[in-house]
Amino acid sequence: MSARELDAAAITDPALRAAYAHCRRLNARHGKTYFLATRLLPVDRRPAVHALYGFARWADDIVDVVEGAAAADERPKALRRLQDQLDHGLRTGTSSEPVVMALADTTRRYAIDPRHFTDFMTSMRLDLKVSEYSTFSDLERYMHGSAAVIGLQMLPVLGTVVPRAEAAPRAAALGVAFQLTNFLRDVGEDLDRDRIYLPQDLLAAHGVDRALLSWSRTTGRRDHRITQALMAACAVTRDVYRTAAPGLAMLDPVSRPCVRTAFVLYAAILDAIAADGYAVLHRRAVVARHRRATVACDGLVRVAAARTRHRLRGGAVPLPERPGHPSTVNPRHPWKEPA
Repeated sequence: MSARELDAAAITDPALRAAYAHCRRLNARHGKTYFLATRLLPVDRRPAVHALYGFARWADDIVDVVEGAAAADERPKALRRLQDQLDHGLRTGTSSEPVVMALADTTRRYAIDPRHFTDFMTSMRLDLKVSEYSTFSDLERYMHGSAAVIGLQMLPVLGTVVPRAEAAPRAAALGVAFQLTNFLRDVGEDLDRDRIYLPQDLLAAHGVDRALLSWSRTTGRRDHRITQALMAACAVTRDVYRTAAPGLAMLDPVSRPCVRTAFVLYAAILDAIAADGYAVLHRRAVVARHRRATVACDGLVRVAAARTRHRLRGGAVPLPERPGHPSTVNPRHPWKEPA
């Protein structure tokens, strides 16, 4: 199946095919929800998505996986090496690292703005020295590079039926929504890494601080104040999904089922968190397998319908767009006690 994707994308160089195949394996192993949604894309666009995800996964692993006493020195060095490899790869179009090689090729093919990768690396470096964020505004600045730019990188691959600058804020918002969902799902695991991504002003509005979170995580005991704070964070995240939702209709019709499937499955994580009583400090909430299967089947039906319409219209291509650097969406959410 990987060979079919590479053939459809006209990727013929053996080294480049191997690089893309490596990225695809990373996606399949680490991004199960994302990988499932990617299978709904036109086959020729999938390698590009694997390259973008593979790069993000590699950088994230440098920040999160390197453990032990040497981590304080090894992580910055590893990120600097990655930055150097990225700069060289984007400049020359080649690299000895398979992930960077595939990324450089995808960037060239789809004219993706290199500044998105610069912003991404800036946020990765923040993870090495910032363990909490005082306000949502502070967190937004981090999420621009860690999440919003992922949506902006994806947009040229997905294609749009409106000028790209019009769709860009929605794509950025969707990247932010996905990351906020991950923050909620992984709040316990992040705390084990000495990180709290939920803004301090949100927690304080409900009487929660790091000490209370650590006590609950360590003892396994629940506290209603933490539950209320998590409920508020879920409400904020749902607001961002609502901001992103109109962007689905702005995408190339053959790409919409993929993004809609990811949208529904990630939003379903919030439902799973609520159904489990907001116990994310103690266990990871997961979307039931039958729910995932239902959404995937719906996506397949939508793919078939979109491709049929595409053929009946003579395979018309979406509106062409010049690369740009639009600003990300910038929602504001006051932290209030639930009514």
